[in-house]
Amino acid sequence: MRALLPLLRTGWGWPTGALAAALRLQGPCSRPGPRRAMAVYRTEEHGQPHSRDYRLFFKNVAGHYISPFHDIPLNVDSTEIATKEPLNPIKQDVKDGKLRYVANIFPHKGYIWNYGALPQTWEDPHQKDKGTDCCGDNDPIDVCEIGSKIFSRGEVIHVKILGILALIDEGETDWKLIAINVNDPEASKIHDIDDVKKYKPGYLEATLDWFRHYKVPEGKPENKFAFNGEFKNKAFALEVIKSTHECWKALLMKKCDRGTINCTNVQIRDSPFRCTEEEARSLVELVPTSLNKESNEEEQVWHFLDK
Repeated sequence: MRALLPLLRTGWGWPTGALAAALRLQGPCSRPGPRRAMAVYRTEEHGQPHSRDYRLFFKNVAGHYISPFHDIPLNVDSTEIATKEPLNPIKQDVKDGKLRYVANIFPHKGYIWNYGALPQTWEDPHQKDKGTDCCGDNDPIDVCEIGSKIFSRGEVIHVKILGILALIDEGETDWKLIAINVNDPEASKIHDIDDVKKYKPGYLEATLDWFRHYKVPEGKPENKFAFNGEFKNKAFALEVIKSTHECWKALLMKKCDRGTINCTNVQIRDSPFRCTEEEARSLVELVPTSLNKESNEEEQVWHFLDK
């Protein structure tokens, strides 16, 4: 498997959930309206940002709607994905009837990297990982892109895999890949997890701290980690990607229990969930397109935790 993988960025301070090949990214606000993503992908907004109706759909170079979860290849040159909806658009995360945002836990404001996901990967909730002794979290693999550029919501970029962290979230394995944009100025000298320690001192420690505490403001306990919180190297990370890609293939070929995952796709041959381009367009047309509704953007506050 190649080390250059696509990453999809999802945007704003939303939790992970929206999938989009390569690396799905989450982070600062970006302007509404269509935008280009890795040249061959475009996005199209439906609904008002910061509302339950908001959806960000993806199109290929021909202008046809696709699923960023299933239709963007994992091995291309190189927020929340709505895994339960047709074509898996990026959406605003909702919990207990309220819009959900990432807390600002001092000294970190929101995400401290570009946050996204690898397409065509799936952490199987019925398969126990030998290393973590926990089953998967039913999502694609999350990615923390540590380059210098802040990307826009919905962008798809090529990344170099550097390592991985095994977060245990409420008893489930939730892998966090560490990667860097292949076009980043420092990408030529950062090749593995030890290089991150050398050239970006303190970044991995801050990442561990961020994942340990990010749910505490919700009243939940600190998160735990497998391997005593050790970041595993590139070779280990690539094996995890390979394994979760095989799980995804079984998912798309109806060889395992998919639960509530929506496997509708446009480009996966022999998949029983494949739909036509016309059917994909009809699915998107069912989603509201108005951008005139009142925004429900959450007021930003700081949280200070005892450590």
